[in-house]
Amino acid sequence: SQNNSDAQPLPTTFTNPVWDGADPWMVKHNNEYVYCWSANNSINISRSAKITKRGEMKKIWQAPSTGWNRSCVWAPEIHFIQGRWYVYYAAGESGPPFIHQRTGVLRSATDDVFSDYEDMGVLYTGDNPADPASNVWAIDMTILEHKGKLYSIWSGWIKQETTDATQQHLYISEMENPYTIKGKRVKLSSPVESWETGGPLNLNEGAEILKNGEKVFVIYSCRESWLVEYRQGMLQLINPDGDLLDPANWKKTGPVFQGNSQVYGVGHCSFVKSPDNTEDWIIYHSKKSTTPGWERDVRMQPFKWNADGTPNFGEAIPAGKSINLPSGEK
Repeated sequence: SQNNSDAQPLPTTFTNPVWDGADPWMVKHNNEYVYCWSANNSINISRSAKITKRGEMKKIWQAPSTGWNRSCVWAPEIHFIQGRWYVYYAAGESGPPFIHQRTGVLRSATDDVFSDYEDMGVLYTGDNPADPASNVWAIDMTILEHKGKLYSIWSGWIKQETTDATQQHLYISEMENPYTIKGKRVKLSSPVESWETGGPLNLNEGAEILKNGEKVFVIYSCRESWLVEYRQGMLQLINPDGDLLDPANWKKTGPVFQGNSQVYGVGHCSFVKSPDNTEDWIIYHSKKSTTPGWERDVRMQPFKWNADGTPNFGEAIPAGKSINLPSGEK
């Protein structure tokens, strides 16, 4: 028989951080993990059989040289809805100051995530849909599909301002289709609790949907993205058969996930099942140092569920500490 003593055993663990970047958006689709991010005013995607390693990559969109969305492309998310891929992203005509941010949407030509994308334009995120010029600042849009209806949730301002030192709130609206908001926005959450206030600028942003059976959660980022205090709060839908556009139908708790002495400012999460669907994973970014700023990297770890069906994200695992590979990842 051959001597296999020189063969390296396959790794069974990995360590954080997994790669550079911020606002990590990952979604599992047909046993592939699609990852979406922005760089140099473009939007890129990769697809991989693994959570911990990005695979084949493609740039799907570059900001135009003129127009509302020519600059400051932030935090894209990709969603598979009704047989196509839709990318929701924030952009502005200029910045800093970042006072022009609005939300746009791209649509894939086919059900292939690497197909061509069409720019479907800017979404209306203000209070008077009849007057497109009255649009209001909006970033970090995500999509909630619930009982046959489509909703968007995003971070916005109460009204357009001349400074980006403006408080941000979470808004929800029903959607006519994946690229058109229906009717008026409703303010879902403001930074009012002791654990989401107290810094130089109180924010609610980076909302993401997490489901557990019938239970629906919005995990969102609060405090300041550039500080170590950045952390996650949670809204839970109280009555799944009730009105999602009624703020009283959502219960706020927090913080549900935060940094520690070794992990700084955890933020902007996404959630996927392991390859064999037995585990839940949280993908998030954290700051590279305690210095105020936006130097960040991407991390991931498994999480559990409490007896009442709410998520238990546990402690943020320090860099360099071994974590078992996601179950079923080869």
